[in-house]
Amino acid sequence: MYIEQLYTGCLAEAAYYIESDGEVAIIDPLRETEPYIELAKKRNAKIKYVFETHFHADFVSGHVDLARKTNSSIVFGPTAKTGYDTIVAKDEEVFTIGKIKLKVLHTPGHTLESSCFLLIDENGKNHAVFTGDTLFVGDVGRPDLAIKSDLTIDDLAGMMYDSLNSKIKPLADDVIVYPAHGAGSSCGKNIGKETFSTIGTQKQMNYAMQTMSKAEFVKAVTEGLSAAPNYFAWDAKLNKEGYANIDEVLKKNTKALSVEEMETEISKGALVLDVRSPDDFEKGFIPNAINIGLNGQYAPWVGALIDPKVSLVLVTDEGKETEAVLRLARVGYENVNGYLNGGITSWKNAGKKTDTIESISAEKFVAELNSDTNVLDVRKPGEVEGGMIENANHICLSQLQSKLDTLDKNTHYTIHCAGGYRSMMAASIMKQKGFNKVTNVLGGMGKIKATGIKLVLPEVV
Repeated sequence: MYIEQLYTGCLAEAAYYIESDGEVAIIDPLRETEPYIELAKKRNAKIKYVFETHFHADFVSGHVDLARKTNSSIVFGPTAKTGYDTIVAKDEEVFTIGKIKLKVLHTPGHTLESSCFLLIDENGKNHAVFTGDTLFVGDVGRPDLAIKSDLTIDDLAGMMYDSLNSKIKPLADDVIVYPAHGAGSSCGKNIGKETFSTIGTQKQMNYAMQTMSKAEFVKAVTEGLSAAPNYFAWDAKLNKEGYANIDEVLKKNTKALSVEEMETEISKGALVLDVRSPDDFEKGFIPNAINIGLNGQYAPWVGALIDPKVSLVLVTDEGKETEAVLRLARVGYENVNGYLNGGITSWKNAGKKTDTIESISAEKFVAELNSDTNVLDVRKPGEVEGGMIENANHICLSQLQSKLDTLDKNTHYTIHCAGGYRSMMAASIMKQKGFNKVTNVLGGMGKIKATGIKLVLPEVV
């Protein structure tokens, strides 16, 4: 038996390769299929099944393309309805892979079809459970993604309680837990940094695995739950109904544009997405461009800030064009009309207008800080609990665009996040919307704290 976790940090997503006696099962693959096909080829094995723990909302899974390319079968848990051929398994149905077995455990709560897959080894022992978005390290999946007119968040949380207590908690303490996500994913409230654990450890340290009533559980998992990113419904629909071939998407979207063609696309309404680092972006960018750097959680932030139906044109560092397009496709963003050939240098060499954003050091920010400084803190709610600048205006980046009407375009805003990645996104969005007096703090709160400045705790509303 061979198990390999294929973890993608920028999406905080874990796919799994499971092999026994030359047969392979893949669980929750990313959209690009090559890693799984190449791994099976390298190990002289054949992919037999592609298991999906649920209809993912935070990324487009590779199950459709992978099954087509390998002539394997897609397996979902009970109640799943898809727009393509699939096996809809029964609860506790068993699938054989070589000398091992995968047993379906229907665990509704995160979504209605959510299922875990229990791996039974060659000796008939429960070895590991692949929990998808049902159970994470230190957390459980958010129960607000399958809300319907007759189904509330409390209903789904109640289902999650029943699933954990009837299917997960009874497993032996030494059973390994392999979840679909790690820290940074929006599929849970506060997922731990480890990418795997054991049932016993989760019974000890996971708040949702403690003994409590259903009412107490529902309150615990729904309290403090932030709004799901806007693109989640889009991706869930693609995963359920099917999507375009990834090879065709890459071929169509990775198109070099001349400066003149770039201008034409912009004139037709395309949004310029500049994926360079914040430090490079601020020194010169195409007016009205939004900066979301490849050097961070690029795709999830695109999903949180940009409508997937919007036409995009890209500005990248040379050699990063395919990566930028692929990572967009992973989250269902396929409306890319091309990238600027030669990058920002070609734009400048053609004598075209550029814009800039001022950045200042944390030391200068603190030295010049006074009662007239309008500080905009774009960190997440959980981050500001550790302290914030006195009198700072806190607006989480994911909510900034919807709250811009509460800000004054004639006011000078000094923006910071935790490390400088998100504050430049915020500054670029504000610039695009006519806020011309914005300054970014280099290094964010990390550098600000290092100055020794006294922070205040946020007011509890």
